[in-house]
Amino acid sequence: MAGIVSLGHIALRAKDVKRTVDFYTKQVGFDEIMRLTDTQFLEIFPGGLGDKASAREAVGVNHFCLTVDDIEGVLAELVGRGVTIDRPLKTGPDGNRQAWIEDPDGVRIELMEMAKDAVQFRAVRRRQQGQGPIAVPTDRKPEPALAR
Repeated sequence: MAGIVSLGHIALRAKDVKRTVDFYTKQVGFDEIMRLTDTQFLEIFPGGLGDKASAREAVGVNHFCLTVDDIEGVLAELVGRGVTIDRPLKTGPDGNRQAWIEDPDGVRIELMEMAKDAVQFRAVRRRQQGQGPIAVPTDRKPEPALAR
């Protein structure tokens, strides 16, 4: 829609704010500036209920994605900082390379290195040319619910 220029922020409810801030600053490498970055905002709220984020199959926000320019380098640095890679590096149905981590509260984070000919870029060009969306074929089945 015209007028929307970017994703303003992601808001997370944390069970332990210090633990969550430590993860995003010390392990993922974000700067803490009022718990915000210059143009993309990550808000962390106290008082989260339960021990983990909802299951992947639950209705609602499923994950957020961080675009990276060197996925192997980012993964190596994250592992060096003690972050567990929950879903290993692979090429997704959209042709982009991805891996997954979780924050201490179980919030799923996709790390994605966009392919030069990524379907997302082609879809934007089609939209700019007045054409319809691209459907990405996949044989991926819904993932079974994982015990939490």
